[in-house]
Amino acid sequence: MPRIRVVLAEDGDLLRAGVLALLEAYDDIDVVATATSLPELISAVAEHRPDVVLTDIRMPPDFTDEGIRAAGELRRTHPGTGVVALTQYSDVEYALDLVRDGSDGRGYLLKERVADVDELVAALRTVAAGGSVIDQIVVDALMATGTRRHDSMLDRLTPRELEVLAMVARGMTNAAIATELVVTDRAVEKHINSILTKLDLPSDAPVHRRVAATLVFLSEAGVGGGVTPRA
Repeated sequence: MPRIRVVLAEDGDLLRAGVLALLEAYDDIDVVATATSLPELISAVAEHRPDVVLTDIRMPPDFTDEGIRAAGELRRTHPGTGVVALTQYSDVEYALDLVRDGSDGRGYLLKERVADVDELVAALRTVAAGGSVIDQIVVDALMATGTRRHDSMLDRLTPRELEVLAMVARGMTNAAIATELVVTDRAVEKHINSILTKLDLPSDAPVHRRVAATLVFLSEAGVGGGVTPRA
């Protein structure tokens, strides 16, 4: 099994050491470097060229949005490197900024919502492979804000299609969606094909159509909205 090279960025000593120890227990995960600040993170990626970065959002030097800014810079300088933000902040704007240039190879997870290490490692594997993983609470917050702009593309979808698209945005597979909705896999496939058609996502799109649909959902559902960061 090919190993996934990871750079871990977290300024909290105990949390960084704990996550590092947990990840090192997986045969396919290789933490090649750790960082405690934005400059250290950028330098570590340039030196080690990891498959994915696991980063906090707020860290030195300014404790604002360093993890999000790193993701934007890495999209330009190292487009093949995925970024998973592991944070305590369920702010919709952070999630939107993370996927502003595309949700492929991007993940947004809440620390208190990661049930176990297997879940975190699964997200790293997905993002390293070019997929996207967005925490359900963030997706639900986008849906709850009701801030879709006038004539939003999402207005083309039925309520059921919106529900399915929200699950796609959370990174759920067709089988998982079918189980959640108590329908057949074929029914889910029909919903997704209808969604992709209504969102004008051609079959020859340069990015995966599910990823493109996720980006449309995040952009259309969340512009202008937000939720209070959780303590």
